[in-house]
Amino acid sequence: MVPVTLHTDRLVLSIPTEADIDAITAACQDPEVPRWTTVPSPYTRKNAVEFIELVTEWWADGVETVWAIRKGGVLAGMIGLHRITEHPHGGEAEIGFWGVARFRGQGVMGEAARAVIDFAFGELGLARVSWRAVVGNIPSARTARALGFRYEGMLRQGLASARGRDDGWVASLLASDDRTPVEWPVL
Repeated sequence: MVPVTLHTDRLVLSIPTEADIDAITAACQDPEVPRWTTVPSPYTRKNAVEFIELVTEWWADGVETVWAIRKGGVLAGMIGLHRITEHPHGGEAEIGFWGVARFRGQGVMGEAARAVIDFAFGELGLARVSWRAVVGNIPSARTARALGFRYEGMLRQGLASARGRDDGWVASLLASDDRTPVEWPVL
């Protein structure tokens, strides 16, 4: 698959490049990023270089699509569709994201995620997008809930994080869903 650039009113989502290495490295020094994701800790410049190489391979193989989120030309986070699979009645993928500290609370992640979800359903023809997060990651859960994801339950010791295996929340969004936010029992 050829990398695609997505645009919203305030953001540009495009494949991360070598020009992003230092910004990615700096962003991943924030303890909140490895706390809730699989990002290595400590995070080094070499990790960022390897990440950029992996993203390029994932796009080429069509198994994952990862975008750097940019606001005003500055790295605001990362977002991607992971484990993209095809099925006879429409495929599925898992959305994942992390944000740069200074851009949190500005609606950036929700705006980026809407663009990625539209791409997943419209361009890739997926039928389902799932979301998972380590239990306790309230900001991520709020974003998923606001996007219309439906809470499905918990995974006991089912998600890897910087701490090891953790319980995880699971939710999904179907192409046919109206995306109206719903209440979740976990928040």
